[in-house]
Amino acid sequence: MASLVRHLTIDCSDAYRLGQFWAAVLDGSLADDDFPGDPEASVSAPGSNLLFVTVPDAKTVKNRMHVDLQPQDRTRDEEVERVLALGATLVGDHRRADGSGWVTLADPEGNEFCVERSAAERAK
Repeated sequence: MASLVRHLTIDCSDAYRLGQFWAAVLDGSLADDDFPGDPEASVSAPGSNLLFVTVPDAKTVKNRMHVDLQPQDRTRDEEVERVLALGATLVGDHRRADGSGWVTLADPEGNEFCVERSAAERAK
């Protein structure tokens, strides 16, 4: 068997705070042994595991890899509004008049990610 991706690791300035944000976005949870000030925070959610690691370097350029979210029980636009309310910021709106497209957001530390249409929206 080939290797499996255990988790996606994200460098950041505050692992616990960014872990809290992503746990809320993904309806996941932080590990029981993660606390404010810890150098690492692990988020488990259905279909994904993210590891946040505190590093001294600030983010300075666009991500070379990013997460694409696909809402499961709401529309793309509803998900964008929900995630903005959690603390994300709008980076780029690539929605088209025909309903296709995506929205690029940034988490509280500036890491870009996209929100795509739900499976139900794609089936239309």
